[in-house]
Amino acid sequence: MSKTVTTTSEEGFSATNETRDFETTIDATGEDAPDTLEALLAAYGSCYVPALRVGGEQRGVDDMGRIEIDVSGEQNDDDKLESIEFDIQVEADVDDETAENVLERADELCKVHDALKSELHADKSLEGGAF
Repeated sequence: MSKTVTTTSEEGFSATNETRDFETTIDATGEDAPDTLEALLAAYGSCYVPALRVGGEQRGVDDMGRIEIDVSGEQNDDDKLESIEFDIQVEADVDDETAENVLERADELCKVHDALKSELHADKSLEGGAF
């Protein structure tokens, strides 16, 4: 099975991406749409949500409830990503040991996490009972 996206740029640094019946815009300058690194961070965070839910179910947390991930990426002097951090808050009450087990399992399940070079895997914290 393969995934297909068609990326088109008529001019400048903005590109439209067609994925099945969906269309998104990414602007490398960040002026008219999220820039490329913001789009990557959004994809990583969005991929981590279902990984957390499934990882939670598999590690004894039946319902994570609301999940909020603050994703931040630090850039180096060349404007390339140097590090990524997730500050994760979940509605469910989760103790530290369970949180560690859920995060470990979520790392195994998240496809974007798997696709990134290991030095860009997000440093994570998870706070239960946050809402």
